[in-house]
Amino acid sequence: MRVYMRSLVAGCVMTLVPVSDVFSGHPLPPSTRSEVFAPKAMAATAHPLATQAALDVLRAGGTALDAAIAANACLGLMEPTGCGIGGDLFALVWDPKSKSLHGFTGSGRSPGGLTLQELKRVLSERSLQEIPRTGGLAVTVPGCVDAWFALHERFGVLPMDRILSPAIGYAREGFPVSPKIAEAWATSVERFAGMPGFDEQFTMRSQGGDARAPSAGEVWKNPALGDLYARIASDGRDAFYAGEVARAVAASVREQGGFLTEEDLASHRGAWEQPVSASYRGYDVWELPPNGQGIAALQILKIMEGFDVRAMGWGSSAFVHHFVEAKKLAFEDRARLYADPEFFTTPVAALISGEYAKTRRAKIDPAKAARRVEPGRIPGGADTTYLTVADESGMMVSLIQSNYRGMGSGVVPSGPRGTLGFMLQNRGEQFALVDDHPNVYAPGKRPFHTIIPGFITNNGEPWVSFGVMGGAMQPQGHAQIVINLIDFGMTLQQAGDAPRIHHDGSTEPQGDVNPMLEGGVLNLEPGYSARVIDELRTLGHEIKPAPTPIFGGYQAIMRDPRTGMYVGASESRKDGHAAGF
Repeated sequence: MRVYMRSLVAGCVMTLVPVSDVFSGHPLPPSTRSEVFAPKAMAATAHPLATQAALDVLRAGGTALDAAIAANACLGLMEPTGCGIGGDLFALVWDPKSKSLHGFTGSGRSPGGLTLQELKRVLSERSLQEIPRTGGLAVTVPGCVDAWFALHERFGVLPMDRILSPAIGYAREGFPVSPKIAEAWATSVERFAGMPGFDEQFTMRSQGGDARAPSAGEVWKNPALGDLYARIASDGRDAFYAGEVARAVAASVREQGGFLTEEDLASHRGAWEQPVSASYRGYDVWELPPNGQGIAALQILKIMEGFDVRAMGWGSSAFVHHFVEAKKLAFEDRARLYADPEFFTTPVAALISGEYAKTRRAKIDPAKAARRVEPGRIPGGADTTYLTVADESGMMVSLIQSNYRGMGSGVVPSGPRGTLGFMLQNRGEQFALVDDHPNVYAPGKRPFHTIIPGFITNNGEPWVSFGVMGGAMQPQGHAQIVINLIDFGMTLQQAGDAPRIHHDGSTEPQGDVNPMLEGGVLNLEPGYSARVIDELRTLGHEIKPAPTPIFGGYQAIMRDPRTGMYVGASESRKDGHAAGF
């Protein structure tokens, strides 16, 4: 029996081609599960109950945006190890009425009253060289709730109390914790043990009285979060950014060494952004502009477009080598040129242009791994959750939401009646402290951000809404999904299941405090042959194979251009679930 793949050329679905004829010696990896097909609607999230909540909202007449908020609220409860209303939210929304893509950046800012000079003085007093990962100094204003309401005002139809009702019910009545989240929760208990409010809010007690995480299948309740969701549903965004909650958030941050104020919360507003795109072999791949890192994925793709990737073959040492070298080049620009656009103008159009990609591509030595690379000369000048939802009208939502580095800063806001049910993010850790760096700390500034929703259009029509969470893995993951789909003709599920490439060690956007000097480390998930690994080592790559599949968390929905059906795929490495009707 011969195995066939779809050959995708210049944005069109072409004839079926035998896999063995295309990738001789490098067979495509198998899928772990089937794709999901549905005619009217689809949801793909990191938790089965969140997916079902999204479908319930869709069946009740809600839009894809309404359903995405419902799922996100459930995930803030069910997956507190990666997301929640203490974090930020970015989204891309395909609007079938205008036949266009809209972007929203729900990114919070640094304290308005804390200057760089004062921050450096405080760090010096505390014997710190950089902004710490935990505690109040790392906290920026949470942008999630504001983003819910801004997006809902434009694209929602159901009232917010109906949208949040599934999450409120699960918070008050309880839900069984899923396996992968239980594992991450146990790690967080070790990390945040002893921090004010953490044990009270996020642990259970063992028979010996010790604080512990809930186990897989164990029922967890969070009535404090359920009550807060109910207040937000009733009173709107100001229930979070003003009054008792804002006072509790600001006071808790200050008690743990930070400077966030009630005024910082009250003044917060996210921003509508024009998404940016780059063509890859006839498809348009869309990302949000900085302060996020989405254009790094576009830079990688534009560099790779100049190589015959299909001929290299999936899983070959040639493909892995060229991909990693392209990533190194893109990330060096990422480290020095991505920042809040209100403080620095990133030359986005130049960075994602074909002309610039050509100059960067020329830096790649096909026979040797680069140990150090420099940012280019511009012509003319954690942990997270990802979800996607599509509805019968054709609206498709690509949404990513995060607390950063797992659960976040460790700061759990508490008021007169106890903890409020969530943890605050630690995005402030991403600021540079180097004078004149584009991402240098400033009051009222948005830090460099890792979370990025992705989208692909074909001939002006929506094709794939997708994302791959996981810090610096995200641009690498986005580029790999696109290449898997377009160059290697994989199915939507197969594109996410394929063993991933993860390069670590590039210069980071906190400045040149840890520049890449020795080439970094290449991590490969299980599935790459020993021969390929040996060949990569010969090229000069330091390789540390991952003991288990761990890089990223993928969800995706495709609109099949031939049938109009939705196709759903979900992350096999997590507790993900895609379903539709």
